[in-house]
Amino acid sequence: MKHGKKYTDGAKLIDRSNLYDSAEALELSAKTATAKFDETIEAHIRLGVDSRHADQQVRGAVILPNGTGKNVRVAVFAKGDLAKAAEEAGADIVGEADLVQKIQGGWMDFDVAVASPDMMGFVGRLGKILGPHGLMPSPKAGTVTPDVAKAVKDTKAGKIEYRLDKTNIIHCPIGKASFGTEKLLENFNTLLDAIIKAKPESSKGQYIKSVAVASTMGPGIKINPNKVGSAASAE
Repeated sequence: MKHGKKYTDGAKLIDRSNLYDSAEALELSAKTATAKFDETIEAHIRLGVDSRHADQQVRGAVILPNGTGKNVRVAVFAKGDLAKAAEEAGADIVGEADLVQKIQGGWMDFDVAVASPDMMGFVGRLGKILGPHGLMPSPKAGTVTPDVAKAVKDTKAGKIEYRLDKTNIIHCPIGKASFGTEKLLENFNTLLDAIIKAKPESSKGQYIKSVAVASTMGPGIKINPNKVGSAASAE
């Protein structure tokens, strides 16, 4: 695969054979983000579990202390007072059967979907549409809740969902290159702490297999998987 000059120049700053500590890797990821837009920094964490087994699923949500740097568009399925509360909390669109029909018609202009429990009968019809995009509301992620207003506020403040893909890797944004190392490290540690805490009881052997960070257009930078999270950063 042929890369552009900026990518190649950035890759020269990285020792592919080295496992960096978190702060240094994040500093390099921001340094190699040379696009004309403010690139997102993403973390990619491979776990020593098997996502094919229900008792080894790793999924949850966490609020990044410094947010993601992205304006997150939130769609809420609610009615009555809950719909009004969601609107006041800053939801971008609120509806019930009408919102279901709009999505069935092809509208997908949102990043996160939230639903009150009484609306799941309607929302369930959208499983085949929202599921493949990772947008289906779920109680585990805190997006099926009677307190839709809090869910909207948390999402706008930087709440992200983490979940295993089919290759047992979690991919998550942890901020923008412009954040600087300190804020990126704080977000990164918050995410890793949550993933470590969510370790399934049935998981055996090494849990965090590999960790890498990269900007949107930049090269991947490997982090020592044995030294991640708040405890490691405090050493």
